[in-house]
Amino acid sequence: MNFYCIIYKPFNVLSQFTSGDGKQTLKDFFDVPNNVYAVGRLDYDSEGLLILTNDKKLNHQLLNPLFAHEREYWVQVDGEINEEAIHDIQQGVDITVDGKLYRTKKCRATICKLPPAVPDRMPPIRYRKNLPVSWIKLVLTEGKNRQVRKMTAAVGFPTLRLIRYRIQNCTIQSLQPGEMRILTLGEMSQFLFPERNDLHKFSK
Repeated sequence: MNFYCIIYKPFNVLSQFTSGDGKQTLKDFFDVPNNVYAVGRLDYDSEGLLILTNDKKLNHQLLNPLFAHEREYWVQVDGEINEEAIHDIQQGVDITVDGKLYRTKKCRATICKLPPAVPDRMPPIRYRKNLPVSWIKLVLTEGKNRQVRKMTAAVGFPTLRLIRYRIQNCTIQSLQPGEMRILTLGEMSQFLFPERNDLHKFSK
């Protein structure tokens, strides 16, 4: 039987259920069937939305770049970011991926006028009274290794905190770090493939 759920992965937790070096894993927070795994990953030091399932077809469709699912990130950066930097991010910046230069695809980026309402991080980011920080929202359709962090660093504003808020229409709204929500096949289909009527596209 296929299983679907979304979770809010906490900070400093591996996106897997086992660890060889003593780091916290998903198993420390979430009780799911043994054959369930995370679709894709979030870095150890990133937070937010992960989809857990044992549905291999869903796993393929979410990870295949041909489907170009939107992924929205809420990013706290070091410094008062400006519109010039946002424009550069939107147009694409050069980063290094697997030792090679890579030009990121065009994306959507906006500066948050007010900090988003997010849970406190544990441990918290070191507070520096006289140094400004900013929040931005990024919507990407690709997911290279540590891409968001590399993109903000490329325009001079290193990432301090990174939260994945959304994949397509699936969000972590109302979830706190370490919480999960079990979904039906129909709910998952509506979140990820709202343009489709066939709820069994990825269940067979």
